[in-house]
Amino acid sequence: MSKAVLLVNLGSPDSPSVPDVRRYLNEFLMDGRVIDVAWPLRRLIVGIILINRPKESAHAYQSVWTPEGSPLVVTSRKVQSLLQPRVKVPVELAMRYQNPSVPDAVKKLAKQGVTELFLLPLFPHYAMSSYESAVVWVQENIAKHAPSIKLTVQPPYYNHPDYIAALAAVSTDAVKTDFDHLLISFHGVPERQIKKSDPTKCHCLTVKDCCNVPSPAHEFCYRAQCFQTAKLLAKKLNLPDAKWSVAFQSRLGKDPWLQPFTDIELERLAQSGVKKLLIMSPAFVSDCLETIEELGIRGKESFIGAGGDSYQLIPCMNEHPQWITALENMVKTFAP
Repeated sequence: MSKAVLLVNLGSPDSPSVPDVRRYLNEFLMDGRVIDVAWPLRRLIVGIILINRPKESAHAYQSVWTPEGSPLVVTSRKVQSLLQPRVKVPVELAMRYQNPSVPDAVKKLAKQGVTELFLLPLFPHYAMSSYESAVVWVQENIAKHAPSIKLTVQPPYYNHPDYIAALAAVSTDAVKTDFDHLLISFHGVPERQIKKSDPTKCHCLTVKDCCNVPSPAHEFCYRAQCFQTAKLLAKKLNLPDAKWSVAFQSRLGKDPWLQPFTDIELERLAQSGVKKLLIMSPAFVSDCLETIEELGIRGKESFIGAGGDSYQLIPCMNEHPQWITALENMVKTFAP
């Protein structure tokens, strides 16, 4: 019996060129769990998006690209290499979209004689467009390429003490400074996806103050899990309630998305008298376009432009030792 671990992150274009960005965006946006509408409508929507978005996104990717490649992929590989010597089983890495691919990883593990696989999605919170999509994609590829492999999946770890400790570790130095406010920004999702993921079909975004009312729905509720992460982190950092808040970034299209919106909050906070702002994005375990460019560059411009004085982006956990320890402890529940 041979065990192995598969880390899966979101993915990135192979290069910041327009054709590679177009290919990546097409694969990403045509995922029925990302744009969750009927295929013909999804194809139409994505076709329209792909007219101008690849050129715009390519410019953004060029601003964050490193000599080694995509920050997200480079960091994920470093995490894989740091985790490997700390566990007793092989650690493989794949991306939900583009390369290194899930099909290639599954085939490689099967050739190595792996019979039990531990999937560790690099998404702390349950969202149909990230965590669920990655899990289902791995399940489909195992069924297709290696049906004899038994799959075990790490549940969302938004409230896992080791994950919270790792978030606190990367934030500690920043919160020791003379700052006014910490904005905890999570990636946004459409409200309809929150409702679709609700197994009760009558709680999420329906019950008043739904995230604070106990419900089985919270096991699958991205919004509730984000707020839980923020509360646990603030408590770990000993932050008073008035010194932090939550927002959601990266909305797409005109449908209702989770609020408040990060870009609007940045301007509101500056205009309300916040001069020294810290910002972080715990939904991402690795710095990427959405943290480096969207928050680090455009977010700073918005905040300073609206009257703020100083703006500090707290990095993701990346390859911080505390994060590697968190991953190690999760793997050891599968392979002691």
